[in-house]
Amino acid sequence: MTEEVRGVQSISAGVYPKAQMLNRGIARLIDLFIVAAAGQMLVPVGFLGGLAYILIADGFSGGRSIGKRLIGLQTVLPGQREAAGFRESIIRNLPFAVAHVAFAVPYVGWLISIAIVAFEAVLIVGNEQGRRFGDEVAGTQVLDVGRLVSPD
Repeated sequence: MTEEVRGVQSISAGVYPKAQMLNRGIARLIDLFIVAAAGQMLVPVGFLGGLAYILIADGFSGGRSIGKRLIGLQTVLPGQREAAGFRESIIRNLPFAVAHVAFAVPYVGWLISIAIVAFEAVLIVGNEQGRRFGDEVAGTQVLDVGRLVSPD
């Protein structure tokens, strides 16, 4: 049962349409540019700073990393109808943190990183709600901002 209210859908039972794959990819790319810049500017601690950003980025400002904020996406807990916090951000981004650490190892690590990112991308495409492995474990979903509304 979906009803249009001022251009925003009020959706029952915690089932929401997935955010566009292109928007998610652009938001992640923006976040990865931030991680890469931190790694290059602050060489001794930049790697760890980038790793920390990967893990907690979706816990800032109502489930929105810098990339998601710029693109208009939000990480939410659909069953509870609220934005994801730092706990959910860490859980859902663990696969990307593993890929970040593996990428530091030449050749084999690069292949492992590519495999992890490709696996997550395939899950986003194949899942009806756009939930990747990290989202399934954390119980989160990425939505367009404004999709999470409480029914009246």
